Amino acid sequence: MTDLLTAALDAAMRGWPVFALGRSKRPVANCDACPPDAHDPASCGHLTCHGFYAATTDPNRLAAIVAAVPHGQLAVRTGAASGLLVIDVDPAHGGDRSLSALMAEGLVPRTLHVHSGSGGLHLYYRHPGHDMPSRPMPGRPGIDIKADGGYVVLPPSIHHRTHRPYAWGQTATDVEMPPPALLAACEPPAPVHAAPAGVPTTRPGGGGISHPDKLLSALVTAVRNAPEGKRRTTLYGAARGAARMVAAGAIDTADAIASLTDAGHAAEQSDRDIRAAINGGFRAEGIAAA
Repeated sequence: MTDLLTAALDAAMRGWPVFALGRSKRPVANCDACPPDAHDPASCGHLTCHGFYAATTDPNRLAAIVAAVPHGQLAVRTGAASGLLVIDVDPAHGGDRSLSALMAEGLVPRTLHVHSGSGGLHLYYRHPGHDMPSRPMPGRPGIDIKADGGYVVLPPSIHHRTHRPYAWGQTATDVEMPPPALLAACEPPAPVHAAPAGVPTTRPGGGGISHPDKLLSALVTAVRNAPEGKRRTTLYGAARGAARMVAAGAIDTADAIASLTDAGHAAEQSDRDIRAAINGGFRAEGIAAA
């Protein structure tokens, strides 16, 4: 109980709201005064009701929460409330392979992380500042995005099946900003709709993507600023992000390729490597680059 309270207070010092889970890794059940739809969960005020809506950084409330659920688990609310975006890797569903692919593409820089009690991994990144719903990462089996509307278990909670503790990794202590290409990989592919005659294929908010010009600019900047040794993989990741925008109808294929090619040249890549990275990235998203 002392360890849990210390962990909760440490998280609160970082500005991360914490709440309690039961032994089964599910939120504690509501009290009798809180049946479903009884009131606004965010304004309830009860100690452990409504899951992450009970999350707090108040030391006195945290002490009361731990005392009320002494054998449960702790969780931190992700998303804008805490400023966290967590990449949740589940090896049981192919997460290790998906993570290896993300690493090969240069999309997951080293950051604060947790080894879960089930053998998985939680990679802590800064929230991007715009809406980022919690959901499976598109096309990456075994990886979930934990952001707005989500939560992750906090060390040193004990996993309910393996009885092993969640533990902080030792190789990184700072929460890093996710690269633009990783944020692009978190966006779901939108349905492709044919543009009406006379309507340009490059348009703000295409396919539900806000400010596609800014997102493309961020992808290009990531390529230009990539360190030596990671420039081609960064270009490949940026190409995948741009291909998703093309599929959504947010940008034109030719514009995307031209911007990526210019960025590749700025990063001192050869024409051959630039073509290979762009073609590979577009092909991985099911889009023709020509």
